[in-house]
Amino acid sequence: MSAWLRVAALADRTPASRNRYVDFLRAVSMLVVVVGHWLAAAPYFDASNTLVNVHLLTVAPWTAWLTWVVQVMPIFFMVGGYANGVSWRAARRDDKSYAAWLEGRLRRLLWPLIPLLVFWVMIVAIEYARGVRPELISYGSQVAFIPIWFLAVYIGMILLVPVIERAWARFGMGSFWALTVAAVAVDVAYFSSDLRWIGFANYLFVWAAIFLLGYAWLDKSRSGTSAMLICAGIGLVALILFVRVGPYPVSMIGVPGDPISNTTPPKATLIALAIMQGGLLLAAQRPARRWLEGRIPWMATVAINGGIMTLFIWHLTATTLVVLAAYLTGGIGLRAEPGSAEWWWLRIPWLLANAIALIPIILLLGRFERPVTRDGEAAPAWHYVLGAILTAGGLVLLAAHGVGGYGWFGLNVWGLLLAFAGIGLVARRPDGPYAD
Repeated sequence: MSAWLRVAALADRTPASRNRYVDFLRAVSMLVVVVGHWLAAAPYFDASNTLVNVHLLTVAPWTAWLTWVVQVMPIFFMVGGYANGVSWRAARRDDKSYAAWLEGRLRRLLWPLIPLLVFWVMIVAIEYARGVRPELISYGSQVAFIPIWFLAVYIGMILLVPVIERAWARFGMGSFWALTVAAVAVDVAYFSSDLRWIGFANYLFVWAAIFLLGYAWLDKSRSGTSAMLICAGIGLVALILFVRVGPYPVSMIGVPGDPISNTTPPKATLIALAIMQGGLLLAAQRPARRWLEGRIPWMATVAINGGIMTLFIWHLTATTLVVLAAYLTGGIGLRAEPGSAEWWWLRIPWLLANAIALIPIILLLGRFERPVTRDGEAAPAWHYVLGAILTAGGLVLLAAHGVGGYGWFGLNVWGLLLAFAGIGLVARRPDGPYAD
């Protein structure tokens, strides 16, 4: 009850100037990510009574078209652009330094990672000591860390907010189109030569372009419904041309075994997807904002956002726990063949079981999203920039290889060292202790 009362108090303190639709889209897009991952994972016992894990897109290819709806990371980055634009402009008005602003943004992002990393270090060390094969340890922990790639990229965008702000102030939509052209040029080089490594430049060009759409929303928040629907139509036409005429796959998420992915590395298709989805969602902005003035929908939005990082980084760990429980109870719920009618009906209790596993984690660990404030001046900006870069590098290694590996105690030592060192740099202030 105390948690609900805290949510009610936060909802009641919401200033009238706040764009509640931004928070709503952040919450809904994260819920879509979570449910999408829970549906895409399709572990089951095959005819030889072996537990295998397949991806829904490999057994039901028609679901690739659904990814045009459930791939909502473009919306999350657009919302991130809007929110960080508001935050950075407020910091500048209050004469707040880049270092102080960056510390606050990073601490809320990185602090919740500590219990997740500690949990998986313990699990991996225990399994390694029990003699479980290293490749199984690596695979199990990698599945839980699949979404962490997003956080690494998002950290990079936050570091660049002052640069993005200046580019937007000077060039407006020209900065967006310049990044879009750069992304298309990278794709051309990617597909027309053996220089596949060049595609990784689009982690900057694609996601920064989508981030800038948040600035466009921030400064043109009253754009008409018709204009937004036209934008959505343009994005849809571009997507169709990309996948029907161009060399891009239909799925907007990576499909295991496919040689080309629209997300790894990112492709220009994601910019078209952002334009399509953003246009549709912003066309509905005015009635949605009126609806969010109601107490119940706004309190639900506040509640989800209050634990959104915990929800995001723990939801596949919850799935791992559900699969383990099903395995230990004789494979209950894991006997239907993925893609079959029976399997689809079982998605209802499957989603419910995952939610039951995740909700207590959020209630227990959501407090890490509210780090205590600090006394004294912030450290120099390079302190937080270096911490962010180290953390992002560690998260990339953990997302790619999992916490488990072949190092000391079966751990991905370098990924963990970089992540913990980076979080430590962000969390530590040499000039003062924690304060309540």
